[in-house]
Amino acid sequence: MIAVALAVLLCLLLAAGAFWLRRRYAVITVRGESMLPTYRHGERLLLRRHTPVRAGQCVVFADQPVTPGHPGGWILKRVIAVAGDPVPRDRAPALEQVREEHVPPGHMVVLGDNAASSTDSRQLGYIACDRVFGIVSRRL
Repeated sequence: MIAVALAVLLCLLLAAGAFWLRRRYAVITVRGESMLPTYRHGERLLLRRHTPVRAGQCVVFADQPVTPGHPGGWILKRVIAVAGDPVPRDRAPALEQVREEHVPPGHMVVLGDNAASSTDSRQLGYIACDRVFGIVSRRL
């Protein structure tokens, strides 16, 4: 009877640990060439979820605002400015005409490392931080 109780307890602990890992980390596969030479098509990356975003980090975010029932896709880009940073007008033409001097709260500016094949803040402007799925932690 004690062995069964220990086995059940162990299963519950393992399930709780797996649940925690899935909520905290994710694995994605890079698609496309917009982040060359940093990340290549087909590479697998480990993401940390629920972590504050800082300039210089690479993030994965929803391709459009998150809405219930929208399967959506994911985009991988490098963050060049976060809320409170000066608006990088020289690097993102879509932001040349904005009135703000600083990136507004809840937003960020992202660029692909391969400008020739990247759709990012150069065309889209600010990206809402609530669209972030995770921050790249490492290659796998």
